[in-house]
Amino acid sequence: MKMMIKLALASSLMALAGTTALPACAQTQAQASTPQRSAHEQAARELYRNIIGFRTARGHKQVPAMVAYLKGEFVKAGFAETDISVTDYDSAGEPTQGLIVRYAAKGKPKAGPVVLLGHMDVVEALPEDWERPPFTLTEEDGYFFGRGTLDNKYGIASLSHTFLRLKQEGWAPSRDLYLVFSGDEETGMITTRAQAKLVAETIKPALVLNGDAGGVRLTEDYKPILFGVQAAEKTFATFELTVTNPGGHSSRPRKDNAIYELASALKAIEAYRFEVRDNAITRGSFAEMGKITPGPLGEAMLAFSRNPADEAARATLLASPTTANLLSTTCVATMLKGGHAENALPQSATATVNCRIFPGEGGAAAAEATLKKVIANDKVVFKLATDVVEAPASTLTPEVLAAVKAGVHPRFPGLIIAPYMESGGTDGMHYRALGMNTVAISGAAMRDADMFAHGLNERIRVEDFYAGLDHWYLILKHLAR
Repeated sequence: MKMMIKLALASSLMALAGTTALPACAQTQAQASTPQRSAHEQAARELYRNIIGFRTARGHKQVPAMVAYLKGEFVKAGFAETDISVTDYDSAGEPTQGLIVRYAAKGKPKAGPVVLLGHMDVVEALPEDWERPPFTLTEEDGYFFGRGTLDNKYGIASLSHTFLRLKQEGWAPSRDLYLVFSGDEETGMITTRAQAKLVAETIKPALVLNGDAGGVRLTEDYKPILFGVQAAEKTFATFELTVTNPGGHSSRPRKDNAIYELASALKAIEAYRFEVRDNAITRGSFAEMGKITPGPLGEAMLAFSRNPADEAARATLLASPTTANLLSTTCVATMLKGGHAENALPQSATATVNCRIFPGEGGAAAAEATLKKVIANDKVVFKLATDVVEAPASTLTPEVLAAVKAGVHPRFPGLIIAPYMESGGTDGMHYRALGMNTVAISGAAMRDADMFAHGLNERIRVEDFYAGLDHWYLILKHLAR
């Protein structure tokens, strides 16, 4: 996830401490302060709780178990087995699966299909590092905690619950709707690539909507200020940088040392800043955000949207961690290994450097060329460790804009809706690369302070979880009415 705005959030919930019953007065107060939830809200929470419980991070092989659970829920709700497709994949030696569910149109479809994206896998979370068990949904202090509570089991739960709810109501869409859930978005994207190809060749959608990014941005006091529609994303590329050396005994240091040379290269990368760039989406996003962002940062957004060459505006935006990554390509060291014994000089040292490349910057080849120039050391050998996908920006069509308004404005009347570019990566890039206009419009709402995607204490506010349950419900009823 990524604004979710990919808006992403963080940590899991503990079971209630102790077994001692609350005093009667305390029980009454607790009951009075806990809102009564409707049947469909309770069903959504149960679905959410169950899928959080699957440890669908790489190495645990839990995606198939989660697929089996979801398939069972769809069958119980009345979806025909023939409308549910489970496909097996191998992702870097680990079995995983994709899930596709068709909500068939009644009679002859009045418009082309709508495809709805989400990913079932999550980034690993180590229980010993978390304050609460990461793969148990915990409700505490007004938040739901757990790995994937936002990225992206929130999206899976929201979309799945909407299909189940509509089916149980007996609603018949005027066009085919498809859930397309991938199983390894956070790692190899093998399922994503295969499903995108399948969708392009067999479903041929009129619309592709992603539940893994976009959403409502809240101020620190929880006031809504903007609904972001993710319409573009940077190109993801990972390099392994390696320095080798004959090594030797640690008691006889050499002038050249693989670890030191690699460290010097990484320090050069740390100090380098790629050239500032802009496009129609980033200028438009800053123009809207500048209207509602107070102080010098908001002024800089507006100034940059009018004139991207404004040096003062650039400096202010580059100084803010919330905007700096939207102005250029970024490359950062993320992993490190080197040496083979404590009493031996290192024979090799390798660093992993992850780049998020601004659209139109020449992709991975251009980023590699720039980094090599910055390092200025031929001993540092580059290896591209990922399959790079460069995708064009999408457009927010009038049809989708009207549907977003139908889903957002009942909850937040008159809220500004604006496209933006995602600095992270989503399944959407593979659909864009195949020519499918793809935008992300999650129903999540969050503050910057609650952004814990891929980190500790991933969370989403309980109030926002329940308030967002009508988001896709209203959007799909609008699109397939």
